[in-house]
Amino acid sequence: MGWRWPASALDRTEPDALAHGPLTPVVLLPGIWESWRYLLPLARRLHALGHPVHPLPSLGWNGRPLAESRERARAELDALGVEGAVLVAHSKGGLIGKTLLTDPTTADQLRGLVAVCSPFGGSKLSWPVFTRTPLGLFAPGGEAILSLAAETLVDARIVSIGSAWDEMIPEGSVLAGARNITLAQAGHFRPVADAGVARLVHEQVEWLAAGR
Repeated sequence: MGWRWPASALDRTEPDALAHGPLTPVVLLPGIWESWRYLLPLARRLHALGHPVHPLPSLGWNGRPLAESRERARAELDALGVEGAVLVAHSKGGLIGKTLLTDPTTADQLRGLVAVCSPFGGSKLSWPVFTRTPLGLFAPGGEAILSLAAETLVDARIVSIGSAWDEMIPEGSVLAGARNITLAQAGHFRPVADAGVARLVHEQVEWLAAGR
C-alpha cells in the first residue's frame, strides 16, 4: 500500500468536502506519518453511507509526540464545534483518540472511538531501536503506552478493530474492556482501503452512537 502515501500527498480534496450527511458525524484521526488524506478511501465510503466526515488537518503528517498531537486535535475539535461525533482512527490515531476520550474538555463532545489497527499495547518493533524517534511512542514499556493503558474508564466507549495478523503490531490491537473485533484479513494498512472494513466501521459508529 506504499503507493497511497504519494497519492495522498498529491491529493487536493478540501477538508470540508465530505462534511455533510444525515448520520453520526465522524472525525478522522490518521496514523503516524499519515495525513488525513491517506484515509480518504475510508472517508469516502463512510460519507457515501451517510456520515459527515471531518478531518483534523492540523495533525499534518502526524509525527509529533502524543501529547502535542492531542493538543492539536483538541483545539481543532473545539473550532469545528461538532457535537456527538465518533472518532474513527487508524494506528497512532487510536491512541490520540483515547487521549481525547479521557480529556474532560472533549469527552462530552464525543460518543466514542472506532480504532483500526491501533497499538493500544504498543509494538515490540519500536523497542529499542526507535526509542529516540517518533516510533518510540509505541514502545510497550514506554510512558505513553503505559499511561494510556492505565486510563481504563473510557475503554467501554472504544471499538478496536484489528487484523488477523499485523506486520506493524505483532501483539495485535486487543484492548481489554473495549469491544474487540478481529478481521479475517491480514495487514496493517490494507483495512483502511477495504470496502468491507468501511461498512464494519459504519456499523460500529452507529452502535456507539446508540449508546450500547
